[in-house]
Amino acid sequence: MLLSALILLPLVGALPLLTVRDRNAQEIKVWAFIVAFVTFLVSLPLWTNYLVAPGLPLYQFVERYPWIRMGGLNIDYAVGADGVSALLILLTTFLTPIALLGSWNYIKERQKEFYIAMLVLETAMIGVFAATDLFLFYVFFEASLIPMYLIIGIWGGEDRLYATTKFVIYTVFGSLLMFVAILWVYFKASAGLPEGEASFGITQLADRLEALRVAGQLSRSQEIWCFWAFALAFSIKVPLFPLHTWLPDAHVEAPTPGSVILAGVLLKMGGYGFLRLIVPFFPHASAFYAPFFSWICVIGIVYGSLLAFAQKDIKKLIAYSSVAHLGVCMLGIFSYSEIGVQGGIYQMLNHGISTGALFLLVGMLYERAHTRTIDYFGGIAKVVPVYTVCFVIVTLSSIGLPLTNGFVGEFASLLGAFQADPKVHGTWGKAYAGLGGLGVILGAAYMLYLVKRVFFGRLIRASNEHLHDLTGRELGLLIPLLIMIFVMGILPTPFFRRMEPAVKAFLRAANRQAQGPEVMAIRNAPGTEAEAGIAPGRLIPVAQVTPSITPAEAAKSPPAQVTVASVRRIGAYVVAEVRIQNPDEKHPRKFSALHASFLDAEGKKLCDAIQCYEAQHFKFNIEKLTDQPHLGAAITGPSHRIGPGQTFEMVAVGALEPGAGEPARATVNLKFMDGTAAQGKGP
Repeated sequence: MLLSALILLPLVGALPLLTVRDRNAQEIKVWAFIVAFVTFLVSLPLWTNYLVAPGLPLYQFVERYPWIRMGGLNIDYAVGADGVSALLILLTTFLTPIALLGSWNYIKERQKEFYIAMLVLETAMIGVFAATDLFLFYVFFEASLIPMYLIIGIWGGEDRLYATTKFVIYTVFGSLLMFVAILWVYFKASAGLPEGEASFGITQLADRLEALRVAGQLSRSQEIWCFWAFALAFSIKVPLFPLHTWLPDAHVEAPTPGSVILAGVLLKMGGYGFLRLIVPFFPHASAFYAPFFSWICVIGIVYGSLLAFAQKDIKKLIAYSSVAHLGVCMLGIFSYSEIGVQGGIYQMLNHGISTGALFLLVGMLYERAHTRTIDYFGGIAKVVPVYTVCFVIVTLSSIGLPLTNGFVGEFASLLGAFQADPKVHGTWGKAYAGLGGLGVILGAAYMLYLVKRVFFGRLIRASNEHLHDLTGRELGLLIPLLIMIFVMGILPTPFFRRMEPAVKAFLRAANRQAQGPEVMAIRNAPGTEAEAGIAPGRLIPVAQVTPSITPAEAAKSPPAQVTVASVRRIGAYVVAEVRIQNPDEKHPRKFSALHASFLDAEGKKLCDAIQCYEAQHFKFNIEKLTDQPHLGAAITGPSHRIGPGQTFEMVAVGALEPGAGEPARATVNLKFMDGTAAQGKGP
């Protein structure tokens, strides 16, 4: 119930504000801050209780309840957190109370509506990172647009209507295309499944799409069209060059807390979408276009840095720096190397901390001087020394000084780009890293030049002599950010360790393209004869397996029989012994897709199979379960050959969630390469 509590707490906390008559009462902001701070405290178990150990499921804190059942749609309220989503939820709950505290003196009108919008936005953002049902993900993804539209459009600057309209047009255009692709993916993936088995579950859809790919029922052109529908939506959200033009306007016109949340959290939804949806759903198209997107990232890094140099407004300069920094994040993710993906994710977290702090600092300066023009300032370090120290520390984090968080993220991302998977990128990795490094150098140049012009030298304007230094409230909201800058720079290992299983699962999904569709169900186990030239213990590529019987022959052949002989629990796993009998005395058979689920005595589904093995080699393969992710329901690929009149014995294995009931039965659905199907349930 932890994730549901996190999702609902800000929303429920916003309800009492509806009853307040005085729109600008002091109690409104105090109550909103308390709700956001309590939400942060409630989220801490995502750090303290998230377990990283062999044999544990990838997704933890899992909840699933039926939600919508109509017109062939099976939509669940399903939430869960892996290492990446847990860290992003923590980033959200950490930044929200800080942003609210930063709005204390900035928001002067219609405060009730503002704080309601901020709390509703927090609910939507947490929901995006927690959702494991694709439809639910889309609902939260779109819901986050509405409060941000209001925050910019009502409490923004002079050109707020232009900025917010541009923001909405860009985002909605991409989102509607993605929604069409979501429905197409669902109905494509659910075709042919038994009634009630279709699901919007993200892992289930990814595995089902792989099953269709293996069976030749998902064409390359279909995958590419869907890939671009998703990629356009998330590229706008990141944003990647040249779809970034809405971002500087939105940042400049947004109020300070809006800019903090926009830079710190909302932009991360784009990178998260590539990680969670695009690559697992469309690994072939993703690999094909990964070099293209890597070059887009490189261009964005250099282009964003050069434009930042040309800015006269401090806030707009930081906005363009975000384009460059997020280009580094995505370059690491597109590298398809473990260190690069981890670095890209870590840099997303770093960007939320450092750039959020920069926007807070710029907002504080604007409250004092009522301008953000760089030339207006100069030499103010003598007047506001504490403010200057904080700004310089955050700047050093932003440019990647060693011992700060920015150094770890940028170094890992660029190292990953340098070591980019040659099967995907060829020899371009060194070019990515070199040009990406140039962007980092430019970033240091424009940020240090900004610091020099604003804080050092002689005091240009006499009016700046009256600027007052940081108040206790302002210093209090900056200190947690400054602490995290050094903690994440000096102790990155706990963060990397938590995201490692999710990154490995991402790379396993991404590498499906490397050798063509591969068997995810049955290994050619050690001790057996090599099949089709594949060494024992290796997965069998589908291209090397051909049907053993034609559909016409299969129509005249007796159907295969599937028997579940036993179901037993082994520690955190549940194991079912399955026998597949081929009664045809003339033709051998090979199956192309397998879907196994485990149930308790009352028929409630506990989990899906994550791996299958030949029964006689189960003891060898059980050792490999320790690094297997939760792959979902559809375990696909052609199996070991089942000869005429023979029985093939195998073991299906599932990973039970903590606190799951006792398994009693299993259901197994098979599809054969000849087009026939079989089902078994027992014992």
